[in-house]
Amino acid sequence: MEKTLNTTSVGRVRIANVNLKPGNGNIIINGLSFDRYVQYNQSPLSLLELEKSYDVVIQSMGGGLSGQSEAIKKLGIARGLYKIVETSSQRKLKSAGFLTRNSACKERRYGLKKARKASQFSKR
Repeated sequence: MEKTLNTTSVGRVRIANVNLKPGNGNIIINGLSFDRYVQYNQSPLSLLELEKSYDVVIQSMGGGLSGQSEAIKKLGIARGLYKIVETSSQRKLKSAGFLTRNSACKERRYGLKKARKASQFSKR
């Protein structure tokens, strides 16, 4: 595979655009190295032992640091690798939980101003 593979991971408020291309294992996130940006180093690349096979360039925005790192590792890189690798490696990614999306979203309540903010109660 000589061309770049682009994937996008979208969560509640975070977005990660991931570009995978053949290379020597450089991972750059918003201009920083992977080790400086992500708290713990469990990535789909290390699970499949492809750390030295692909260069990854990531633009991440929105949410906090942990939400962005989840978007990058779990969905962004994993979805790109899922399209490239063979079936046995796809099963490894699924069983490790890298392709599972966090479905938490903003709480909606109708008739209120926000999720829990109601208008002031009047007795009379």
